[in-house]
Amino acid sequence: MSKKVIKILGTGCPKCKRTINLVEEVVQEKNINADVIKVEDIMEIMEYNVLSTPVLVIDEEITVKGRVPSKDEVIELLTQ
Repeated sequence: MSKKVIKILGTGCPKCKRTINLVEEVVQEKNINADVIKVEDIMEIMEYNVLSTPVLVIDEEITVKGRVPSKDEVIELLTQ
């Protein structure tokens, strides 16, 4: 299985931080081969054409935007 690239787009707000922590927790618990990248640069975030953060991007596909996903949702997204 190839290594996933997971990006969390957000400017560092509490919801963004919760999302980052949640994703890192799931990656560790489920032993997922992935790079977790925080994207806080507003210009880079704007390239994804999203209006609200946090945004969860998995292998360049936007999966969640504008909210903190549930842990179960993150597990499902990362293990499918």
